[in-house]
Amino acid sequence: MYQYNQVDQQIVHERVEQFRDQTRRYLAGELSADEFLALRLMNGLYIQRQAPMLRVAIPYGLMSAEQMRMLAHIARKYDKGYGHFTTRTNIQFNWPKLEEVPDILAELATVQMHAIQTSGNCIRNTTTDHFAGVAENELEDPRPWCEIIRQWSTLHPEFAYLPRKFKIAVTGSKEDRAASQVHDIGLHLVQNAEGEVGFEVLVGGGLGRTPVIGKVIREFLPKEDLLSYLDAILRVYNLKGRRDNKYKARIKILVEALGIDTFRDLVEAEWQYTRDTELKLTAEEIARVKGFFTPHAYEPSAKDDVSLDQQLEADADFRVWFERNTRAHKVAGYRCVVVSLKPLLGPPGDITDLQMDVVADLADRYSFSEIRSTHDQNLVLAEVRQADLYAVWKVLSEHNLARANINTLTDMIVCPGFDFCSLANAKTLNISDAINAEFENLDYLYDLGDIQLNMSGCINACGHHHVGHIGILGVDKKGEDWYQITLGGSGREDASLGKVLGKSVAADEVPSVLRKILETYIEQRTEEERFLDTVRRVGLTPFKEKVYAADH
Repeated sequence: MYQYNQVDQQIVHERVEQFRDQTRRYLAGELSADEFLALRLMNGLYIQRQAPMLRVAIPYGLMSAEQMRMLAHIARKYDKGYGHFTTRTNIQFNWPKLEEVPDILAELATVQMHAIQTSGNCIRNTTTDHFAGVAENELEDPRPWCEIIRQWSTLHPEFAYLPRKFKIAVTGSKEDRAASQVHDIGLHLVQNAEGEVGFEVLVGGGLGRTPVIGKVIREFLPKEDLLSYLDAILRVYNLKGRRDNKYKARIKILVEALGIDTFRDLVEAEWQYTRDTELKLTAEEIARVKGFFTPHAYEPSAKDDVSLDQQLEADADFRVWFERNTRAHKVAGYRCVVVSLKPLLGPPGDITDLQMDVVADLADRYSFSEIRSTHDQNLVLAEVRQADLYAVWKVLSEHNLARANINTLTDMIVCPGFDFCSLANAKTLNISDAINAEFENLDYLYDLGDIQLNMSGCINACGHHHVGHIGILGVDKKGEDWYQITLGGSGREDASLGKVLGKSVAADEVPSVLRKILETYIEQRTEEERFLDTVRRVGLTPFKEKVYAADH
């Protein structure tokens, strides 16, 4: 895990004091609300429907147990005792007092954390696979490359005021758990015919009002050219991206307008100016950063454990949790544990201060003091000996963190919606509660298999509804909440955008509509066929006929 040097620490501390003075001036009336707006956004501070909201950066979803304890402390001291993990693997605090935000940032700085570039028209937190470095089929650990991008992009003077926000994801496996194809830039570690490892580069993906799957701009980019090529893409976007309409300002709009071939030509031309400059990564610099991500000291004897099989045989609840909430590790004798932040009748992605402390303690004891946050709003203890799984499960169960629902219908991605967000048109948390109440039978969910349900409270799509197997979009109709359903989306390696099923449905109808959709799936599926595959094979018509039968 990367550790700050003296310069890193000084920059973060100075940024805190700078924002402290800006906040003082605003509260004293020396800065207008408009003048303060850009300054607070640069430091992750939003003004939401109920109160300010502070978004704290968790670079590529990796944090230490010490950092998690600090987040718990912040939740207790400055908020209402909880935080909310987002699809960019950051954490949000929904109730801080404006005048106390500089104090929060100062405390975060003591554990090498900050809120820089978690908002604003800049390069945001780079994300990756939450199993990076431990996945069995991984070509290479993408986290060092995320860190290289983080160091290059943080406080980059040329890209501090882009036409719109900019998001990058990096993956090192054929399995895409980072939704890289719906990012402004998606980077895939690949191997060419000569056996060299480099990057496939995608550009122009995104969701929101105009959902687009990213397009390949370069099939193979040598590693040493990563920063210079990213720089060229950003320069073209910065020069030619629209600034007259924020809804048309993302890079996806520019790529669609120019066409990928023309955009590629512009990038290649720009790249020639910087390809052989100081942006070229040296072998020494790559090795330096990779040195922070060396494998842990795994115990060779871990693979010899026989207690796990005995515990799986003796405890059915543990066996179900093991099957749903743990994943294979590349080192024999270890497993990755997914900590579910999707409890029954609880806001998806929320975690209390006590639960944060519990996870931190488990990380210290069983997972080399590291924790990962995931794109789908859960946590991961990635390095647990299989002999310790039963003990970990017992503690998680005691603190409502072991619901065995990973990759089921109730493992939903959900934005906070109208209850918190000033941009939202409709509530989401009440709908997720209603879905949980309707589908609380886990055996039924297991029979359905893997289903990704994503829900957003507005067209900005923070809940990634476009790429859910089932997507739900909240819309406002004359002051009432209605919900549009889409089917067939995916944010994985087989990325696709969902198609609208039909007219929107009232809030109280959402659970019954989902029931009809799932009944249709059961009727239509072939043996072992996934929900997404069934939708793609039979199309929307059978689902539409079932849901809207009374209208025909």
